[in-house]
Amino acid sequence: MPFLDRLAAWAAEKPDEPAVVCGHEHLSWAELADEARSLAGSGQDVRVLREPNGVGFAVRWAAGVAASRECAVLDPTWPEPLAERVGGLLAERWRDAALGPAPLEDGDDDASFLVGLTSGTTSVPKAFSRTRASWRRSFDASIRLFELTPEDRVLAPGPLSASLNLYTLSECLYAGATFHTLPHFDVADSHAEILGRGITRLVLVPTMLRVIAERGLAGDVDASGISAMVCSGQKLDRRTLEAARRWAPHAVVWEYYGASELSFVAAASHRPGEGPAEVGTAVGRAFPGVELAVLDDEGLPLPPGETGNIAVRSAMVSQGYVWGDDGRAFTRLGDWCTVRDQGFVRDGELHVLGRTQDMINTGGHNVYPHEVEAALAMLPGVAEVVVAGVPDDVRGQRIVAGIVPAHAGLCQLQLRAGLEGRLAPAKRPNQYLELDELPVTERGKLSRAEFQRWILEGDSRARQLA
Repeated sequence: MPFLDRLAAWAAEKPDEPAVVCGHEHLSWAELADEARSLAGSGQDVRVLREPNGVGFAVRWAAGVAASRECAVLDPTWPEPLAERVGGLLAERWRDAALGPAPLEDGDDDASFLVGLTSGTTSVPKAFSRTRASWRRSFDASIRLFELTPEDRVLAPGPLSASLNLYTLSECLYAGATFHTLPHFDVADSHAEILGRGITRLVLVPTMLRVIAERGLAGDVDASGISAMVCSGQKLDRRTLEAARRWAPHAVVWEYYGASELSFVAAASHRPGEGPAEVGTAVGRAFPGVELAVLDDEGLPLPPGETGNIAVRSAMVSQGYVWGDDGRAFTRLGDWCTVRDQGFVRDGELHVLGRTQDMINTGGHNVYPHEVEAALAMLPGVAEVVVAGVPDDVRGQRIVAGIVPAHAGLCQLQLRAGLEGRLAPAKRPNQYLELDELPVTERGKLSRAEFQRWILEGDSRARQLA
């Protein structure tokens, strides 16, 4: 793994300074290196990592990728039958691999060190592999762009089994920054960590940022020491961005678009002193080291502004799927790679419309939920929004919008009038529902599938908007 040689160097340079902190637990750089070295040298099989957040996670992660080892990180909340099925597939992959003691050092750049797993709670998730070189190049690019330094204290309050947080932990060990997390996500604990530990950077999904920032404003939690916030997992909405700017006035708010299989694709920054927060489908310009294109299904480039498969050429992409390849996600089109996310490029900026499987076919028109969400998010009175398609006998699918109002009295008439001139008639919602909060996954990401379930089951969390 590319951070192990760096870990040894940081342990020698600042042995007693904190490397990893989780609640009341912490390990110094020297302690982390010593414990990981001991575990790697014991010969214990640590290739499967299925643990909750804690400093022990960092020890097992470092030992699990030592030298030529390959490690798989599983979500500890998965039900046992699912974990066992994934474990069986991993055992088959490693059937002929030798076990034994390993030195705590980086292995071959071109060899796989990670079996990454897409999210899943019932069906077996897809698995992909990554080389050490792909993450080392990713570290170099993200550290430079996001200006991470060895003096930073980084809080990633989400689960370490999620790729965003696993990468952040590894990036901090590579860069020499102190990594902070929490045993479980909790807003009050996040505020206490920020105030008590001098956190300088946050890395989290937008839904977590919104609740931390809004409650921080309400509780007068001082965030003036935060210099950067890095968000991924879904597009930043206007409410979240405005709350973050007010709460942490000196922070640069970064958002980036990427995929576990592709690594970074594009990024944008919102800096202190800039104009009013804008939202839309744009996610920024190509990440350093990434060539960006929009291709048709045959791999041919499309003209600027035309929608197609977002594709990259980059030394940061994964090797591809170990299992679960159904041909609808990670694909190589010549020397370009794509996960079939749909979008377009305009004036050098990438606009993301969503996955092909999220597309709504209504009355013969193809509509991407994110485009509708972006238009609705610009309207007065809309705090948050989610859009999905559900079966309809006449149209094939109808477009349903779930709205979290910013104030009382918001009605359908206002929303329909507000979309005039913003969105083509075929793309406008057929139905509006009022929500108290957005449906999200256990990892805090927006879940359109859960919203569809609310609609189809008549869940009381989704009520007809007046």
